[in-house]
Amino acid sequence: MDDKDRQGLTWRRKAIRLSLKGWQPHEILQDIPRSRTWLFNCQKRFAQGGWESLKARSCRPQHSPHAYDGRAHALVLRVRRSLDTQRVGLSGARAVQQEIRQHHLLKPVPALATINRWLHAAGLLQAPLAPPIAYYPQPTYSADAVLHALDWTARYLTGGTKVFAFHTVDAETHALQQTLSTDKTVATLFRHVLAAWQTLGLPHGVQLDNDSAFSGGESLPRRFGTFIRLCLYCGIELIFMPPHEPQRNGLVESINGLWAQSFWDRHHFRSFADVVRHSPRFTQWYAHSYAPPALHGLTPAQAHRRVQRRRLTPQQARALPQPLPLTAGRLHFIRRVAPDGTIRFVGERWKVGKRFAHHYVWATIITQHQRLEIHHQHSERSALRLVKVFSYEISEPIHPLRPEYQR
Repeated sequence: MDDKDRQGLTWRRKAIRLSLKGWQPHEILQDIPRSRTWLFNCQKRFAQGGWESLKARSCRPQHSPHAYDGRAHALVLRVRRSLDTQRVGLSGARAVQQEIRQHHLLKPVPALATINRWLHAAGLLQAPLAPPIAYYPQPTYSADAVLHALDWTARYLTGGTKVFAFHTVDAETHALQQTLSTDKTVATLFRHVLAAWQTLGLPHGVQLDNDSAFSGGESLPRRFGTFIRLCLYCGIELIFMPPHEPQRNGLVESINGLWAQSFWDRHHFRSFADVVRHSPRFTQWYAHSYAPPALHGLTPAQAHRRVQRRRLTPQQARALPQPLPLTAGRLHFIRRVAPDGTIRFVGERWKVGKRFAHHYVWATIITQHQRLEIHHQHSERSALRLVKVFSYEISEPIHPLRPEYQR
């Protein structure tokens, strides 16, 4: 599979995942630079053949009116080898085609793609180098660094009502907080995370994707959404995963799938109230009966009882200011460097350097210092290394972190 096929497969898979989450076509196409026709064709392929049908299909026609016989194939290889022996000149597919055309060796003259295919099959062409497989600096957790993963998924009821399921999971204990809603507004997101922080505890960091509900959108540079402000106010660092790589948040993505498989697909719900009424069956089963492989026989409830977590108090939740200020803290964006050496987040593009092309970097905004730091880790054994520092001016006051949230 070449780079173009790989990118197409990534887009098709993402389009279907977003469709299954309940995104509307115009929302999906804001994230994926393709047409509505392309999207509908993807959905049709998936409906007919599932995930396997999204793989690249051959564009080769069933019947070719200009099929070449073995003699033409042998002639092309002979011309190529002849050109290789010349002391001056080129020997690529274009040079082979020109030689055939000038000396009237074949009619019709094979296309460049055909010549390239024959040369490649004969081992006379080197395949282009694929982008290197770069080390991914996965966020980690410990007793001193509590990590949560956050995401949402969606399903439709008969009649068109959309049901959103927000999930926050503790990376160490797999303890889960779920919120069901008919929307994914900021108010719903706040209700969910405040409940999670009171139940599961206040994390040091939350890893999540770049959905506009979380990031506040990418339309304006250095625009910090309300959810980002809430997390900074509570001393929580957000870690945004690379775009179009949902596997990087695999723990909570697996929870989304588990909820769909073990609960949603087993019922026929008449209304949203019906979903809410039955949802404790899933959360109770997950907490007390389900044993994730990573917990080695423990249930999430058992694992969570073994750790100590500092929880958000109801008084702290009620005392949150409105509007929320921008607070001293850090925001992280894990990005894969583009071939031109740049990365993009919060509506801006930053030059990291072509030597880091295809590598992952951590871009960290430190609000109180108005500074952007770029770090790179070459391998699991190497240290995270500072490679770039930029000024990051913020046109509003930065409030200090309140003592009650300092850790």
